[in-house]
Amino acid sequence: MYKIKVNNTHSFNITKDDINKLDAVETSKNQFHILNNDNSLEASVLESDFNKKTYEVKVNSNTYSVVIQDELDQLISELGFEVGASKKVNDIKAPMPGLILEINVTQGQEVKENDALLILEAMKMENVINSPRDGIIKSIAVNQGETVDKNNLLISFE
Repeated sequence: MYKIKVNNTHSFNITKDDINKLDAVETSKNQFHILNNDNSLEASVLESDFNKKTYEVKVNSNTYSVVIQDELDQLISELGFEVGASKKVNDIKAPMPGLILEINVTQGQEVKENDALLILEAMKMENVINSPRDGIIKSIAVNQGETVDKNNLLISFE
């Protein structure tokens, strides 16, 4: 189950069945046509930060800030911990199965926190995987156009 928080005021619980029942068609990059209770909606993803699981979504003419938490994120929050607060990330792994659309770094390159490392297409969305910290790229374990499974190693830091 996913917990969705919209504009820091409204919270919703969504199951995988709810997602599978969603009648949405991607009309162009990050643009969607959605049918909900016989109502037609136009939606677009304006911004996304995959590491923080935050998105800015425009539905018709309204813009919303959306935070998505999976079960692990919810458990960590309930225990009072901040995700990644004391953990130094050395490896970036695929958060879900998908297709590597673009790799924006090279081996030995110095990167800053939140620099775009690569783009992973999954579930009809392009997800920018940003650097969780400052560092130097030790190795890149994938190639552009390659499909990956969840938890496959993507990038290692020195």
